[in-house]
Amino acid sequence: MCKTTMSEPQHYSSSSSRTEERSLTPDILISESDERLFRSLEEFIEQEKRYLKCPEQGPDELRYIVYSCVFNKVIGRATAYKRLLLTIKTEYDDVVRELQRREDEARAARRTLAASTSLPKSVITCQRRAAHLRDRICVVQRETTELQEEMKRQKPSEEQSMWIPGLTVAESEDPEALDGHMKHLEAQRASLLERKSRCVSLEVKAQLHTELHAELQASEHRRDQLSSNNHQLKVLYKRLRLVSDLLSSWEHEEQQIPLEELLGSTLEDLRQTSVTDDEGRIIVAELFEHEEPTGIDESKHLADHLDRFIELFDSAQYEDAAFLAARSPRGVLRNLDTMEMFQGVKGPLGSPPPLLLFLQALLMTTSVGEELPAALSLQLVHCALRHGATQLVTHAFNNNKLTFSEDLGDVLTEHAQKNPGVADVCLAFATNVYEACRLDRKTALSMCRRGLIHSAADFMNHCDDLTAEDCLWVLCLSPSLVLLQLLTAPQQGRAAILSVSVSCSTLLADPQQQQLALQLLDSFVSGGRGALEDAILQDRSASVDVWDNVASRCSELNRADLSRAVLSVLLDQSGTRVLTPALQGGRLMEHVFL
Repeated sequence: MCKTTMSEPQHYSSSSSRTEERSLTPDILISESDERLFRSLEEFIEQEKRYLKCPEQGPDELRYIVYSCVFNKVIGRATAYKRLLLTIKTEYDDVVRELQRREDEARAARRTLAASTSLPKSVITCQRRAAHLRDRICVVQRETTELQEEMKRQKPSEEQSMWIPGLTVAESEDPEALDGHMKHLEAQRASLLERKSRCVSLEVKAQLHTELHAELQASEHRRDQLSSNNHQLKVLYKRLRLVSDLLSSWEHEEQQIPLEELLGSTLEDLRQTSVTDDEGRIIVAELFEHEEPTGIDESKHLADHLDRFIELFDSAQYEDAAFLAARSPRGVLRNLDTMEMFQGVKGPLGSPPPLLLFLQALLMTTSVGEELPAALSLQLVHCALRHGATQLVTHAFNNNKLTFSEDLGDVLTEHAQKNPGVADVCLAFATNVYEACRLDRKTALSMCRRGLIHSAADFMNHCDDLTAEDCLWVLCLSPSLVLLQLLTAPQQGRAAILSVSVSCSTLLADPQQQQLALQLLDSFVSGGRGALEDAILQDRSASVDVWDNVASRCSELNRADLSRAVLSVLLDQSGTRVLTPALQGGRLMEHVFL
């Protein structure tokens, strides 16, 4: 009885399940390799059943062992449903073991019943347990069917994972979108192939690096030797020139002393003669100003250099072309025309702009202290800032490789206003540029925008070229109460650079700066009547009309308190008289300052 019960799930999987596998299995397969696997498993099952001579019908333990082995192979191949299949197999194995145990108990019960007919209850119990297990098997089969349906529902998501990366579901089915994506991939492939054509293998690169390093060391050694010999020749040239000048002077002086005595007195000086770097450059300029290098046809060398540059430029090897142009003989390619050539082309996708490569090459091949022309300096800074290469600008400033101009400072200032992250660095460079160009008011403005208010005020107070109009221009572009107070206060016995009355009158006339003037007057009033009175009395360059205008402006701005405070100070001064009794319209006809 136990064998019959145990074989029911196996018979179900051997006969009816084979037909279901043929109808259901193809729906859940996702690749040809899975189809080959299940085909080979079916062949293995048939071959093992023939070899073990399993009956086609009825329960058989060998058939159970064959299917259990095949199920283990399926579980080993599975990925996403491996844990689920293991759970199912474990449940089946538990059921089979329980059936075997019940079968053994039933067999023992039959033997006991045969020996004695007094135990019918144990047989009934076994039958009940067998029926219970059959019900449990039905539940497991139902759960298996539900899992198969869940696998069918999961099939679309598995197919979606095989769609083209970078495209949505709708785009994967749209021919136009697929054509556009294919063109994009072809462009990327062409770009990669182009880059690959300019690359060499690592072995070749390592060999070239070794050879070039050896050549570099040999060249450096040769350079050091030639530099030493060149220095000795310069010293010898300087000594010979001194002797020549001495002899010429001796001849023009009609040989007043013997030549031996003249030379003997100068030998000691000649032995101590040395040549500085500046003297060395002057000597080279004197010797080779009108000569070509020995053994070299400079015109042919220049023509070859230009041909090589055109060849690299036409083949879009912009980096090599940029360095070749930067190292051109006599700097024939270090000009605006070459810069416009690089400005008019675009590099490969993902590479730096050709213009930036050219300007960077110019900067790297320029020695420390040697300044690029003003136009190239302006373009270099503008291009570097536009592409975020702030470190390139820093290198140029730190090594004094730029020619300063007002336009260069304006470019730095404009970039600082648009990019707060690098504002302090750019404004610091702009301050240096304006100061070198003696643009004092822009220098002060840059310092104010950096927050260096006291430094800017000190600079403006000690700058003789700045006028009151320049100071007001700085205040209008960078309003600051602290700066206004510093500029209107006397400095170490010197008169203030700005008149309080003129400053307030000018700022009150500008709607955008009225609050600044009112804040200054409030600061005087808050300091007490004496503070405002001192400010008015010390403002010796102002007239009563200007202060009257300030009072009128305050009244128009609904600040009658400030207007009354100003007029009160004016009315209290001796030697004055009022034209009209109205306080608001009071106008003084005589100067109040003694």
